[in-house]
This record gives sequence, C-alpha cells and structure tokens, in this order.
Amino acid sequence: MNYYISTPIYYPNASPHIGTAYTTILADAMTRIRRMKGDHVHFLTGTDENSQKIVRMAEAKGVSPQAYVDRIVASFQKLWRELDIANDDFIRTTESRHHRVVQDLFVRLQAQGDIYKSEYKGWYCTPCETFWPESKLVDGRCPNEDCGREVTWLTEESYFFRLSKYQERLLRHLEDNPDFIQPVSRRNEMIKFIEGGLEDLSVSRTSLSWGIKVPGDEKHVVYVWLDALVNYISALGYPDGPLYAQYWPADVHLVGKDIIRFHTVIWPIILMAASVPLPKKVFGHGWFLDREGAKISKSRGNVADTFELIRCYGADAIRYYLLREMPPGQDGTFGEEALVERFNSDLANDFGNFFSRTLAMVERYCEGIVPAPRFEGEAQEALRALAAETADAIEEKLLSCDGAGALDALWQLVGWANRYVDASAPWALARDPEQRGELETVLYTCVECARILGVLAAPFMPGVPVKLLRLFELPDVGDPGLFDSWENAKKWRQIRPGTRVHKGDPLFPRIDLDQVLAEREGQGNGADVIREQSQELGLTQPQPEAQENSPAQSAINPEIDIEDFAKVDLRVVKVLAAERVPKTDKLLKLSVQLGDEERVVVSGIARHYEPEDLVGRLVILVANLKPAKLRGIVSQGMILAASHEGSLEVLSLDQPLPPGAQVK
Repeated sequence: MNYYISTPIYYPNASPHIGTAYTTILADAMTRIRRMKGDHVHFLTGTDENSQKIVRMAEAKGVSPQAYVDRIVASFQKLWRELDIANDDFIRTTESRHHRVVQDLFVRLQAQGDIYKSEYKGWYCTPCETFWPESKLVDGRCPNEDCGREVTWLTEESYFFRLSKYQERLLRHLEDNPDFIQPVSRRNEMIKFIEGGLEDLSVSRTSLSWGIKVPGDEKHVVYVWLDALVNYISALGYPDGPLYAQYWPADVHLVGKDIIRFHTVIWPIILMAASVPLPKKVFGHGWFLDREGAKISKSRGNVADTFELIRCYGADAIRYYLLREMPPGQDGTFGEEALVERFNSDLANDFGNFFSRTLAMVERYCEGIVPAPRFEGEAQEALRALAAETADAIEEKLLSCDGAGALDALWQLVGWANRYVDASAPWALARDPEQRGELETVLYTCVECARILGVLAAPFMPGVPVKLLRLFELPDVGDPGLFDSWENAKKWRQIRPGTRVHKGDPLFPRIDLDQVLAEREGQGNGADVIREQSQELGLTQPQPEAQENSPAQSAINPEIDIEDFAKVDLRVVKVLAAERVPKTDKLLKLSVQLGDEERVVVSGIARHYEPEDLVGRLVILVANLKPAKLRGIVSQGMILAASHEGSLEVLSLDQPLPPGAQVK
C-alpha cells in the first residue's frame, strides 16, 4: 500500500523550535508505523523560503536572502537528524524543480482564465504574508489569533486567482468528505469561514525581486501561498513524475491550526482549478503553550533550545514527551520541569525499569540465557491477546494523528507488564527448586513482553529497538523484523530460548533537573547568564554572526520604541549580604534592600567578584523581571553589569541614593 504524508514547509527565518519539532515528530511516528506494516511510504518536509519576511531578515543580517536561508535550513536538517526523523525528501522552494512546477501551473491557470491581472488595494500583514479586507481586521490589526500586529495599506498591480469561483464546489466537497478536515472543530471553523464568502486571492507582488518570477511578466513575483502550497506536488515531480503517479493524492497533510485555512481553502481550490485530485485529509493540530498559556513561537521569544534539550534528555525522551502532551484538537503545554517529571515517571520508572528488572533476573537466575517456557497458562494467553489489542489501538490512534492516545494505549501494556512481574514474584520462585518450571515460564514471558514493548515503542522512540539489539544477542535469529515488523508485536514466542541477554545500562536513567541546570550553567561565564536573562526580558537580543564588510553599527541591537523601554523598571538597591551558591562557581546569592523590601537575587558574577566586595554597594536592579528559580533559589530580579572581552563590571553608583530610587 502506498502512503504519502507531509508536514508544512517551515519558515527558515530562525532556527526550528518545539512547535515545528512536534509536527515533524508526529509525521515521523506515523511514517514509521506504516513502514513497519510493510507499506510504501513517502514522507515530505521542507522549508518555505520565498517570502518577504526572509528578505527583511536577510537585510537585517547584512547578507543575501539565499545565504541567509542556506544557513537556517542547515539547522532544520541537522535537527531532524538528531531527532531521528526518517523523511524521504526535503523540499526547498528555492529549488529549480519547485520553480518549474509553480511557473507551469501559473501559466495553465492563467490560460484558462482562473488567474487575471488587476490592481490590489488592501491591508497587508507582513508576518502572515496575508492581505485582509477591512471587515476581517480586529481593532485595525491582523485578525490571526497568533499575530494581532499592525497591517499596512498597499496599492499595487497584482495577478489574482479566482478563489470565489470555486466556493460552492469546495463546500460540496467538504459535505461529501467529512474526514477531509480534521479534527471536527477545525472542519466546522472552516465551513463557517467559507460560507462567509471567499474573495479572489492576490497571487503576485511587484515590490519584491526575491522569489519565483511570473512567466512573461517578470516584474511580478508569485505570491507566497500559490508558491508554497504547490510544494506538495512539485516534490513528487508533478505532473508526470513517477513519484507523483505512485503517491498522489496525499493521505494526510499535517499542519498547525494557524495555517489550516490556507491548506483547506486555498490549496484545495488551486487543485480543483488544475484538475488535480485533492488530498485525503488535512489535520490541524494545536499549539504548544508555555506555563503562562502563551503560544511557544519564535516571534514571542519563549522557545526552548531543542538542540540543548536533546543533549540533556535524548531524542527519544523529547519525542515521547511532545507526542504525549498534545491531545488531538487541543493545545499542549511545554515545560522543562514537566518534561523531567514525565521522563522519570514514565520512561525511567514504568518503561525502563521493566526492562532492567527483566534482564537482571535472567542474568541472576538463568546466567543470562533466556529459558524455555515450560507451559502456557492464562497469563501468557492474556499477554498475547492484550499485545494484539494494544497494537491495533496504537495503529488506530496514531494513524488518526493522535499520538497522545496511541501512547496512552501503549502504557496500558507497560502497566500490565510491571504488574505481571510483581504478581509472579520471580525472586520468590527462585528460592524454591520445585518452582523452577514456573520461574522459567515467568522469565520467558517477561523477555517476550520486553520484545513486544520494543516493537510497539519503535514508531515513537526509534532508539529503543537499537538499544535492545545491543542487549539481546541474536546471531541465530537473522530476522531484522524481530523489532521492526508491526505484525511481530501480535505474535508469541518470537524470542528463541537460549538467546543470551545482558542487563546493560538503563534505557532511561533517572534525571536530576537541578543537576542538568547546574551543568548547563557551567557551560558559560557569568556574563553569559546575565545576557541570557536580559534576552528573556527583551533588553538585549542575540547578536548576528559577524559578516565580512558589515558596518560597525551592526553590533548594536535593533531599535525599540520608548513604550517598550518604559516597561523595564530599574531601581537602586543596596547589597545587604552575599554568598556563593553551592556546587557552582558562577553564581552569587545576594540579599538586597529595595525600599522597605528585602529581596534575594541570584547573579552570575561569582567569577568576577568576591561576596564581601559587594556588601554595602548600591547597584542597579531590574525590579520587574519575572522571578526565576536557579539552583533551587528563587531570584527576584537581575543585577545589571557591563562586559567586554572577558571582563565584567557591575553597574553601581558613586553618589548615595536611597534604595528603591528609580533609574530614569
């Protein structure tokens, strides 16, 4: 069976974050289970590089758009490798194979009258790459839930696509194909939007030189949505490529809910106009929110460093956590503390501990040799039935884009396996020679259950089977499908008695979050801590990489409005006491006086100051910074300092002012 799945193509305006990682991980898990079932799968991801915001970002960095996107795209590709993403193709909209298809499609639609030239007058949101009629604006701003930015009035010559012509045809398609848009909440939302009336779509710009030229009228560049959406067929070699013939129409487009409208209104109408079959399903998942309920996004600046998370916790743990925390049709919540809790409770205690117990008991009681079961009782029959039911439940949930539900089903079996060990008590059986047959049957059952769990976990955590193969010596099995064939999860007695096993290291050793944070702090100097905290507040921004012949002022941060600066409350404080924070050479714990209030502040300046040198000094505090916990200490603010070439100086006053005085 052929199966085609895609993620959206991501904007390479900054490095990928948790939200983009989630979509790609879910697509990868769905791909892996299909492959384990023996299907022929084509998994596409990529980057959308022909946009106005890319040009602006490149200009701000002082480089060409192509040089800018090449560097960012490399970070996407690196992250997918580190997350064990098994995509078949990575499409870039700057590639000639994509340009050719977009231009051919443009000419075809223009020839049949579905694209025409006119003049556009309207409100344009640059971050969303979208024109909006005034009736759709919210308080004069972009109506997108995750945007709300100011829009710009534009008047320019443009080519238009007759979106309105296909409104009723699209509504009929949605009525005849109720599963086309999922989940149901998104479907209802889109039907309401379409019934409100569709306007023809501007599909070219004359104010840009970056992008795909309109054939025969090269002062126009194809507008982003007609360009970007076509990637799903250009990557297959539309119209006559062998991949297109084999895999189109797509089985599922996975997208975030913020771009569901483009994929379920504009994209199907483009395909209808081109007489191309529509994809079978578009699934719009929710967003990851931070602990304050704000969407995690690059524009908000609350993204976690995914590379750092992988370094600390491993790719399998990140994949597991993101899939487990996103209910279908709803938003998920991301937090590093919650990630560690999931890691320790689910992966270390429930999952990993079962493997450790099983293999340790085989080593202890059978010298590391898997024994032959002496009989097959009710427990073994129950395992075989439950494994088959679990495999079917995982398959149903996962292929419905419900990663959380699929993992819930898997953890039911994990729980059964642990309860079986507790109820069977092999350690008690081992003390009674007459119970040897029972012991060997129990141990074999545990080993076979471990194998089944390894198979079922593979789509979500592909590193698990790799680790298991190191713990199982299988020279005579010669069957790679032992851990990568989905049907083998439903079979019994696949591990041959006599196979040698090793306990080895834990699959998921428990993690101490304080230790992780301490190690992370130890990677930089005190100035780095201050810089990181400043970035969170918005006082500073990461500096662009130095470019050859770049102007000297490029090292200065972008300008901000006075309203933004006014949000920062700077106060004079007096240092009452100071001490080093244990187990780190970077941090000092300061007690400071702020008016009649006493606060505790953790500052990364210990390599530059002795504690006693600071007592009594008047220094500057960012007083309205959100409290943060560092090494278990709640820090209420941030001490300002200047740094240069390895030296650091805390900002302090020469003239005495009362603690609490405002810095203006």
